[in-house]
Amino acid sequence: MSIRAKAAPVVFEGVSKHYDEVVAVRDLSFEIEAGKLVTLLGPSGCGKTTTLRLIAGLERVSAGRILIGGVDVTLLPATERDVTMVFQSYALFPHMSVADNVAFGLRVGGASAAEVRERAEDGLRLVGLAGYGERFPSELSGGQQQRVAVARALVLEPQVLLFDEPLSNLDAKLRRQVREEIRDLQRSLGVTSVYVTHDQQEALAVSDRIIVMNEAVIAQDGSPREIYEQPASRFVAGFIGDANLVDVRIEAGDGDTARVRLGPLELELPRRGNPAGAAQVAIRPEAIRIHQPPCDQPGLEATVTKATYLGNHIEYSLTTEIGELFVTDDDVGAMVPAGSTVIVTFAAHGVNLIRT
Repeated sequence: MSIRAKAAPVVFEGVSKHYDEVVAVRDLSFEIEAGKLVTLLGPSGCGKTTTLRLIAGLERVSAGRILIGGVDVTLLPATERDVTMVFQSYALFPHMSVADNVAFGLRVGGASAAEVRERAEDGLRLVGLAGYGERFPSELSGGQQQRVAVARALVLEPQVLLFDEPLSNLDAKLRRQVREEIRDLQRSLGVTSVYVTHDQQEALAVSDRIIVMNEAVIAQDGSPREIYEQPASRFVAGFIGDANLVDVRIEAGDGDTARVRLGPLELELPRRGNPAGAAQVAIRPEAIRIHQPPCDQPGLEATVTKATYLGNHIEYSLTTEIGELFVTDDDVGAMVPAGSTVIVTFAAHGVNLIRT
């Protein structure tokens, strides 16, 4: 026997949730394709965890509809939805063996003893813990405990698999390893997955699509590349990675292209619906190039106010006529000391007008 995916799409139609006067989510409409991993990303209190709990049936909607696999589940309790969740705290039973933890949901569901044993073994093998069944959670590392929690969810073969900040209790190195394991599993099984995190790098690494939330609504919905390289607002630009937000003027342009005045420089950028006049650009730190004068191309003069060596890259703070700029540079062999005068140019990517 092997674990099979029953991937199903998830659809929100004008879903809202409020607690008396407090609005947790407001008029959310989106669709998650079957077999895809979509991350709900945003700061604390933005509504992402409430959205996840609405899918699970742990919260009731105040307005709107939720469909899973084309079936309206809006009024169904959690026990009648084919959905499982991997919790932030793992939620393992400390008095049960690893195998019994994985098998718990199967036993409650009435599966035969032979099926329970076989599927539990399959689940542990799937997450790389074959042979660990007789151990107890306290005998495992944090990463191994998280894998047990994933196996327990997968053996139920749900239509939708939910992850509630699953890596927040792990250290940085282990987070990277476990997130790759989760992504590989999700892709190999093709199970529809909804993943909640406030960690931007984590979201970029695991997602087919990211729904950025802020103040109970969707701020932007798109692929990781779209979210990072084409932020829809000042909030998204500042929340997803680092961004230098700079005031500019749109001088003119043709069609989808705008001619933008950035200090003494003139750049051509995608217009993104902005009219001529005052605007803002988001400049990613890695899109800024530092040159020692003289420079053979037009640039912006800057003074290095801080230079910090961080092993695999250097972080600079620059003072320029367009404001302070934060820069990251992979050229660790040519660190420019603080106090130096440099010329700044910009890469062809990573400089974007923000829609007003």
